[in-house]
Amino acid sequence: MAQTTKARTESTLRIVDDFEALRKSIEREPLRVEPGSVGIAESADEDSGLESMPVRRVPSRDTESEELRAERERLFDAGTRAVDKLSESRDAELSADEQSGLEAIVLLRFRPALLIQGGTFADPPDEWSILARPDVRPRIETTILSVGRIEATNHPAGLDWIGTGFLVADDVVMTNRHVAMEFARTTDGATWKFPPRMKVRIDYTEEYGSTAKAEFNITDIIGIHDGDVDMALLRVSSRGSAGAKRPKPLPLAANPKLAKDRKLYVVGYPAADSRRNDPIEMRRIFENIFDVKRLQPGVIMKLAAAGKLLTHDCSTLGGNSGSAVVDLDTHHVVGLHFGGKYLTGNSAHVLSTLQDDPLVKKAGLQFV
Repeated sequence: MAQTTKARTESTLRIVDDFEALRKSIEREPLRVEPGSVGIAESADEDSGLESMPVRRVPSRDTESEELRAERERLFDAGTRAVDKLSESRDAELSADEQSGLEAIVLLRFRPALLIQGGTFADPPDEWSILARPDVRPRIETTILSVGRIEATNHPAGLDWIGTGFLVADDVVMTNRHVAMEFARTTDGATWKFPPRMKVRIDYTEEYGSTAKAEFNITDIIGIHDGDVDMALLRVSSRGSAGAKRPKPLPLAANPKLAKDRKLYVVGYPAADSRRNDPIEMRRIFENIFDVKRLQPGVIMKLAAAGKLLTHDCSTLGGNSGSAVVDLDTHHVVGLHFGGKYLTGNSAHVLSTLQDDPLVKKAGLQFV
């Protein structure tokens, strides 16, 4: 086996604690490939146009091209062959297709999207039992409090909500540029305003099965990045809806430890999108429940753009745009999630590389 392919395989196998669990998973529940994909495909160009409603569900009938279906079937067949080979010998030689198929199976089987209710999350599967450790769960719950759904009233296109955001200072929310562009208007490229009659807010709850609200009005648009960073910073009111307690800002990592396979998690509001994801697998992973708060663990896959971008494999969907990418060890925010590609990986800006960015300085953000 070529050294690079062997290294990738070993890295993939380290994702799960017990390789036998992977083999048994395939035997117990064979991958269904029509039509088929995990919830990690989203696009910064498309996901801002999502439609939403409270707890949206996906219809049971979906169609896809025969060409796409055949490609997915080929990929999953290759992954199953890889599982069989590695069950016999962990040093077995894998083709590039078998390696890609194996990684796809890992994503489909070992990247949960846990519902958040009452400020905490459901018990994770064995592969992610670390999330429920008594020294870990409370810190994740603290992060959960500071992530919200960005919502709108009187949106020109009728959107009820647009994406995810998180508190990064006492009165500053961070999200994506392509999220903010759904409500931001400018005449000079520097001063931003809301459309007439339109109101924008962030709700830090929006949990499944709950009618509780923790709404805080977005009062101003501090700025929208005009470079290659998909980021916007918004001013948020300190006074929320009745009984709502303002959460604490999330700490931004000044010197994060970013290494391949390092564990992360994302908190956000995945929205259904069967245009870019396998409807069957999407319904399975997300239990056919969308638009509500979830915890989505994963790992760093690689760094790119001279360390300015990281790729992760958390199971995100459109609607997760603007989510915080959080280091599982330190619980500091290391990235701003902005998009991804089906069964390949998701992209996030590494925030520590933006400490001297003019927009970040204008908002007065602090790093730790």
